[in-house]
Order: sequence, then structure tokens, then C-alpha cells
Amino acid sequence: MPATKTYVRTDEHDVMRVGDTRVPLESIVYPFREGRSPESIRQSFAALTLEDVYGAIAFYLANRDEVDTYVARQEALVERLRAEQDRNPSPVVERLRAANAARARNAP
Repeated sequence: MPATKTYVRTDEHDVMRVGDTRVPLESIVYPFREGRSPESIRQSFAALTLEDVYGAIAFYLANRDEVDTYVARQEALVERLRAEQDRNPSPVVERLRAANAARARNAP
């Protein structure tokens, strides 16, 4: 009997990934919630097969509460990281902001 295929796994950073790829599950969930077809979602990810996309969607539908909680947690993490980055921008970001401000001051 062949081994059962896993369509969603949780990596060492507690990120849900599609199959053996680095594609996060929310990259499939968001467009699916927006009404996109599995075929159109697949076109956005060269690393995924159509079977992977359908498997991830089936996992989402079977575990909706768990996945919705996970997605909300990921969204909160992204917001915290963005806020931290805004409070403490890297030197590169500071230089880009200064260059943009100088360009805006010199614009006709």
C-alpha cells in the first residue's frame, strides 16, 4: 500500500506549508476565500501541482477553525513585525526614505 501523501505540514517555525514546498498555506487560503479556482491559484505557484492545491484546499475545508485561527495568528505576527520595522528601520530603509523626501522637495 502506498504511503499517504501529506498536503499540509507544519515546519520548524510553526508555519503551515503546502506539501514539501515552502509555500505557506495562507497563500492558497486567501485566493480560495476570494473565489479563485484551484486552477487559477495553481498558476501563481510553479512549485505546486494542481493536486497540491486541491489537497491544501481540502485540508482547509476539513480544518477550517484551526486554519482560520492559524491565519489570524500569522496576520497578527506580520502586523507586529511591520510595526517593529517602522519603529526601527534598517539603514537602507532610512537612506531610501531620505532620498525620496529629497526628491519630493526638489520636484517642480
